[in-house]
Amino acid sequence: MVEPVNSSLGKMLLEEVSPVVMVLCTPLVEETFLRNGLSFVETLKPFCNFSNIDVPVRTSGDQLYRLKKFTLRLFYASDIRQPNVEVAKQRLEHVITQAGEKDFQDLKSDPPQITDILSNPESEIAPTWFQYYNKELIRTLSFSDHEAFDHPVACLLVVSSKDEEPINKFVDLFNANRLPSLLNDGAMDPKILKHYLLVHDNQDATTERTSKVLSEMRSTFGNNECNLLCTNSSKEGNMEHQANPWASFKSRVSADKLGCALTGDDIVEIKDLIQEFASRHIIPYMEQKVRELNQQISATRKGLRNQIKNLWWRKGKDDVPDTTKGSMYTFSSTESQIRILGDYAFMLHDYEFALSSYRLISTDYKLDKAWKHYAGVQEMMGLAYFISDQSKKEAEYCMENAFSTYMKLGKSGFQNATRCGLWWAEMLKARAQHKEAASVYFRICGEEPLHAAVMLEQASYCFVLTRPAMLHKYGFHLVLSGDRYKNCDQVNHAIRTYRSAISVYESTTWSHIKDHVYFHIGQWYAIVGLHDVAVRNMLKVLDCGYQSKATQEIFLRDFFDIVKKTGMKHEVVGLQLPVINMSSLQVIYDDHRTYASQASALVEESIWQSLEDDIIPSLNSGKSNWLELQSKLLPKKYKESNVCVAGESVKVDLEFRNPLLICTSITSVSLICELTANSDDLKLDKEPSSSSLGPESSTEHNQGTASGFSSFTVSKVDFTLAGGEKKLVRLTVTPSEEGILKIVGVRWELSGSIVGVHHFQSVPVKAKTARGRRKNKLTPTDALKFLVIKSLPRLEGSIDHLPEKLHAGDLRYLVLELKNKSESPIKNLKMKISHPRFFTPGNHEEDLATEFPDCLKKGDERNIVQRETNRPSSVFAFPEDVSLQEDRSLRWPLWLRAAIPGTISLYFTIYYEMENVSSIMKYRTLRMHYNLQVLPSLETSFKISPSPSRLQEFLVRMDIVNRANSDSFEIYQLSTVGCRWGISLLQPVDTILPSKSLLAGQALSCFFMIKDCKKSGTEEEKTTSLPPSQSDVKLFTQDDNEDLFDIVNSPLASFHESERSCQGASDQVNPNTVDFILISRLAKSSNPSAVPDSPKILSHHSCHNSIRSSNPLSWSLDGPQTIYHDFLTSLCEIKLKMTIRNTTDGLSSVSINTIDCLPDAAAPTPSSGNQSGWRYLPTVTEEMKLTSDVMGSRLGKSPSSMETSPPFIWSGLSSTKVQIQPLSTIEIPLQLSVFSPGIYNLSSYNLNWELPEHGNASSTSSGTCQGYPYYLTVLQSE
Repeated sequence: MVEPVNSSLGKMLLEEVSPVVMVLCTPLVEETFLRNGLSFVETLKPFCNFSNIDVPVRTSGDQLYRLKKFTLRLFYASDIRQPNVEVAKQRLEHVITQAGEKDFQDLKSDPPQITDILSNPESEIAPTWFQYYNKELIRTLSFSDHEAFDHPVACLLVVSSKDEEPINKFVDLFNANRLPSLLNDGAMDPKILKHYLLVHDNQDATTERTSKVLSEMRSTFGNNECNLLCTNSSKEGNMEHQANPWASFKSRVSADKLGCALTGDDIVEIKDLIQEFASRHIIPYMEQKVRELNQQISATRKGLRNQIKNLWWRKGKDDVPDTTKGSMYTFSSTESQIRILGDYAFMLHDYEFALSSYRLISTDYKLDKAWKHYAGVQEMMGLAYFISDQSKKEAEYCMENAFSTYMKLGKSGFQNATRCGLWWAEMLKARAQHKEAASVYFRICGEEPLHAAVMLEQASYCFVLTRPAMLHKYGFHLVLSGDRYKNCDQVNHAIRTYRSAISVYESTTWSHIKDHVYFHIGQWYAIVGLHDVAVRNMLKVLDCGYQSKATQEIFLRDFFDIVKKTGMKHEVVGLQLPVINMSSLQVIYDDHRTYASQASALVEESIWQSLEDDIIPSLNSGKSNWLELQSKLLPKKYKESNVCVAGESVKVDLEFRNPLLICTSITSVSLICELTANSDDLKLDKEPSSSSLGPESSTEHNQGTASGFSSFTVSKVDFTLAGGEKKLVRLTVTPSEEGILKIVGVRWELSGSIVGVHHFQSVPVKAKTARGRRKNKLTPTDALKFLVIKSLPRLEGSIDHLPEKLHAGDLRYLVLELKNKSESPIKNLKMKISHPRFFTPGNHEEDLATEFPDCLKKGDERNIVQRETNRPSSVFAFPEDVSLQEDRSLRWPLWLRAAIPGTISLYFTIYYEMENVSSIMKYRTLRMHYNLQVLPSLETSFKISPSPSRLQEFLVRMDIVNRANSDSFEIYQLSTVGCRWGISLLQPVDTILPSKSLLAGQALSCFFMIKDCKKSGTEEEKTTSLPPSQSDVKLFTQDDNEDLFDIVNSPLASFHESERSCQGASDQVNPNTVDFILISRLAKSSNPSAVPDSPKILSHHSCHNSIRSSNPLSWSLDGPQTIYHDFLTSLCEIKLKMTIRNTTDGLSSVSINTIDCLPDAAAPTPSSGNQSGWRYLPTVTEEMKLTSDVMGSRLGKSPSSMETSPPFIWSGLSSTKVQIQPLSTIEIPLQLSVFSPGIYNLSSYNLNWELPEHGNASSTSSGTCQGYPYYLTVLQSE
């Protein structure tokens, strides 16, 4: 901590609380010194501050102390008066204005950063003019009647040697009429030290007269009280002083003219004169005065007796009412003498003695209720405590007491309270109590706005000096100060304070106060004429979407007004209206990859790469790809550059956002580009044997956005952004020459007067440059840098009439149109589709004789195209003779079927090659992307069970549910796929769907019979071809003559193959499964609101429907049912045949065990509950009445006619074991011997089977099946 004497307050007290010397001089004296551009007092003032005067002093005690620092204050007698309030106010305002003019040039620089402010030393943080302002503010209270340190201690009478009758002049100068009113009124003691000075001008006065006058003076006034000062020794009057002592006091006058007639000896003489005057006259006089006053006061006021007497005398004054001025005291009163004693002791640096005097008089003033005098004494006590480095608590108490007492006096005491507050704040700052000092500054702000502005600014610097720094309070008080400066038309100071506040708020999230600061500082810069700086600050508030709409309109209106006042277009880098979302920046360009639409370009590169792996050929040496070849062909410095083609645009997608709530119009949005051509680096596509190479190198460097440039053209876009709206804008640049293209940034115009510019160098770029290999990470600049090669053929493609919405199963006929506008031909076209389940290419030669969908119906005399057993290749190769050039187009048929509901992303890539065009690119690809929204339609499911009547027949249950939201559908046709299965109805068509259409959400179940037309044999199986009509069932009654759809030919057959692969089939055809195709169409009464283009045909494919059975075996026993035989001649031998089918996917081992019928067992046995298959019972006839109950025999009753029947025996093998292949049928012959007529149940056998476990060949499962009841009637022949 700095010693109090050396602190800012200590230096201020040394200058302001110091002896006053009253100067009385003649006009000729002033005339002499005005030759130097100075008055007499101004000439002497620089030499009145003594830093090492070293004078011994003894005041009250016997102990001497040496006075080191001392200051004199010189005033003309006319200036010793209380300053006029208005004049003082104007002077203070002038000080502030002058300081603002000096700082004007600094306003053009960048605002200070808070880090720089915090790192500055304390003395450099606040402006230097504050100290000068504070001194002037304190001097407005000079020569007060309640204080003595402004009373003149001595009077310096000055006469020129050129004056007539100099002795009389000295006498006349101290005339009462010339003295200040304060001396004549009794407020000040007129009996002061007098010193006489004769001035000799060496330029025009004679030394003889001067010597004579000096002798007369000494004889009249005394030898020690007279002095001679010789001046203006320079005859030419052009003296220059390197360290001009008057420069800081006369700033308005050129320093070269100050003291121009004074030589160095003259300056030394002046300095010696003042020092001698202070050390030999002023200080001894004050020392003597202190001793005399102390002796008088000790006799009257000090001591117990005198104190009691004084209190007794003042006791009656307690009832005196308060007065703002208190009691009036003359200079001769005891109270005034004590105050003079204290002030003299303070000015002689005897602070202990000064404190004792102030304490003595403080009680008297308080008892007399002289509050102004009391406050003044308390103020001096606080300063004495501080400067003597005594009790900190006592010093603050005295200052607080003085301040509050001044404030109680009202308006008359406010100026004194301000001075007290300034000293108090400086005292706290000297003790590093900056926060408390700030509160003091705030208390002395007052109502006058300019004064409050200065105090608030000083308070703000106290907050930044606290530890830790209170930055928010620092910024807030700067804003308060700036507002008051502006209200007083001190615009420069308002700008300066707001500039400092910017450093606090620019890094915070306090948006509203930031907008306030930037907006007002922009307005104020415009007032002082710095429109460029004004625009730069106003730009900061354009991104103010959080403000109210009215506030935004004010911001924008004032901003454009300031811009218009400049009378020119302003190009602003970083304009925040609109706001550019740099994360949305995406560069789209065509190299060997071209895109049919914007949607195609936005697809992830990995999707295209996976699709193109099968169609892009490998280059010469094995696995080399196009990029590796490119790296060999391109110059080394361009290896990391992107490649684009001359004549093909590079597209940049960029999102613009309006941060405001008001509509904003943006015009002339375009890219900023540079194209540099270098012929040496770009001879890649020229023949090396070319003899005409042109000049060695030619460089063309173009910058700009105008489309008039021949090397490239840029698009210009105009658009309007509503409040808060975001809009993705596509900008393009099309190079027309080879070279290096750089996209530098984007520019736009706002209201025709502001050109916004945004550069791309410092932002990440999402470019569609994903390569097939890992490469070094590009810098942002490289990502926007392109190597432009010469023009190449470019294929354009589209699919005509591709719907955006359609129903699941909807089948459409489309056309793929390809076009090449270049004169160079393209060939070897290949196409790959991401979803072959949805698309299949047609035949280019096919000419649809009838409209779709009639072209797909049976009856056309076309060759039947059998379905391919193998799935088609995923790559479709166009015929080799297909070649496109010179704006020719190719239209290729394309079939679409919406396979599944949902949002489907379809990707097409078309590969093509070019001849003799470029050594860099040999091929290109066209990428197309479409989105389809497939709506639900009909959902089908099938269940197949073995028929209860025949082994080769099966019962089919079809369940249909309409999953559409509102549309209704008609079912048209059901077909089985392949030549094996025949299908037939089990019920009339009218009864299947009486309402003719299936409504939304409706379900339907119907039944069919299918027949396996595969011929069964023991060694081989043959399939007979069915007539086409037997594999299709018509499910409609209208237009009976209408033909059915042909499912054998393309495209239905092709789509079915895709469905089989997608629905989980293996390449091996499973003979135990059936495929169905259901054809439907939209009902005529339906309102197809969801699909604009109504579907004409819908196909629903259900594949791999397995035949369900609960038993691994299915068998039947075939033979005669009634036989006539003459048992008188021989027994009856009957031949039977058992057909067994393995219904599983594994090899089955079956053992047949026959059981001979005993005489008591001729009756049929009850059938087993777990038997499967079917059985046939003969009808009861008259010939069979001898049996008791044929139907009852099924329930286990033995007919009475069979109880006496002879038994029968199985005459074949009693046990037969066979191996049956999966899903195969085998026939086994059996023979039965019957010995007597009757009805016999031939169920006396069982089948034992074994099957391997699924997935585990080492373990098996087995079971037994009981024989079915088979009734054989044997009658005696006649």
